[in-house]
Amino acid sequence: MRHHLRIAALMLGTAVAPVPAQAQTVQDLQRQIDDLKAQLQELIELQKAKIGSAPSPEANASSSQPASAAAVGVRSSQPPAVASAPPPVMGTAERAPTALQTAEGTAEAPVSTATPSVLADAGTAEKRPWYKRISLRGYTQVRLNEIISGDASAPAGRSRLRTPGDSGITDQGNFTFRRIRLVFSGDISDEVSFYFQPDFANAISNQSNDERREGFAQLRDAYVDWFPNGDRRFRLRVGQSKVPFGWENLQSSSNRLTLDRSDGINSAIPSERDLGVVGFFTPPSVQQTWDRLAHDGQKLFGNYGAFGVGFFNGQGVNRTERNNGLMTVAMATWPFELDSLGPAFHGQVLELGGAVMRNRVRPEVRTGGVSAKDFQDDRVGFHAILYPQPFGLQAEWNWGRGPEFDPLSGTIVTRDLNGGYIQGMARVRQSPLGPFMPYLRWQRYRGGWKAITNAPRLETNELELGIEFQPIEPLEVTIAYADMTRREPDERRLGRAEGQLIRTQLQWNY
Repeated sequence: MRHHLRIAALMLGTAVAPVPAQAQTVQDLQRQIDDLKAQLQELIELQKAKIGSAPSPEANASSSQPASAAAVGVRSSQPPAVASAPPPVMGTAERAPTALQTAEGTAEAPVSTATPSVLADAGTAEKRPWYKRISLRGYTQVRLNEIISGDASAPAGRSRLRTPGDSGITDQGNFTFRRIRLVFSGDISDEVSFYFQPDFANAISNQSNDERREGFAQLRDAYVDWFPNGDRRFRLRVGQSKVPFGWENLQSSSNRLTLDRSDGINSAIPSERDLGVVGFFTPPSVQQTWDRLAHDGQKLFGNYGAFGVGFFNGQGVNRTERNNGLMTVAMATWPFELDSLGPAFHGQVLELGGAVMRNRVRPEVRTGGVSAKDFQDDRVGFHAILYPQPFGLQAEWNWGRGPEFDPLSGTIVTRDLNGGYIQGMARVRQSPLGPFMPYLRWQRYRGGWKAITNAPRLETNELELGIEFQPIEPLEVTIAYADMTRREPDERRLGRAEGQLIRTQLQWNY
């Protein structure tokens, strides 16, 4: 009240200046003060009504604040909406808005005196321009592989030390780009979001002599998510995305501890992606556990739901569908908190799950094009992860039947396959080199590789010892030693190669 009286007195000085001072009595002054107070209150109500019905551009600018700020009356740096109030009376064209602004900003005024447009935004979704709803991030990986002993080269028809996961393992290579990824993602609305990821580290071969050309872009992900129930427990994903088979297949390569995925698991879905539709469901209790692990800095597999069911072309990433059939995949995973087992298990989480896949595929053939015949491509697998706190274990295995080249008949046939890995790791949160994680992984696989011409058979035994450390936040360095026994992924070469490698990778995140 005292504040309003001061405002009225100020306005009174303007309003009554032409009237001789001696003509005024105490009663006259009090009556004019009361009139001015009533007019000021009416002016405030008119301003509120106008803002509520037709917000000014300044009000719209202030409404772009986060709802949490609006809820407590935090004001934008833009001019307040009341600056466009109706013309004031009694010659107070500038003073009345200034008085209202001052009243909002003083300790005496309650929070509810904030402008109605700001208060209204506290309970409504943000309406931001499209360029503020899109985020851009990515990462780049540079590798250096060195074969220190073994079968780096071999005569024609004999296997050399090569892997399907890293074309940089050769007897002539040095530095290579393993991945150059950019991710564009954002919320189109409260119920719809999108994700788009190209990779700029792909290669194509010269058609005349098979010489590779590096640095070509290729589509990795392009999908839209729809959240029909609004709380994001269930999502329906349409487009090219990861197929929910294999825990490490779903885990991002920017987050994975080992340099490459294991042959046994990755052979199910080489490049991990296909075009189709998939639904994911995550109960709130599971999401809370994953959120806690993510906050703790654990390497998760990404939010692909506790349960997932999908239908895809089944021919492979960036390949035209050939047989008018659908690959069906289902996966389930569940994290169990182990605190109830005693103090030694405080904070520990054991995640268990499995997946099944049914598909018919037509591999590429050496004579050109793809096979005219469908081949069975069915699998079942399981996974188990004890998150490192500070020690952890991780294991996956799968069994099934798939296409494989038979050198005796010179044709592709359907044969049994199986493979997987067992991995131990530890986590050191602080050191002079920053946080680091040592690991030891053994992997084994026997079966065909359907994504390579003629679906050659792989016979893999590998032991890998490595360490990943983070000297500064944007940089990750991985150094690994590998002892390999492998059959080269080329049906024209027989036998198995042996050798030892030193491998290094620098990854920077942005």
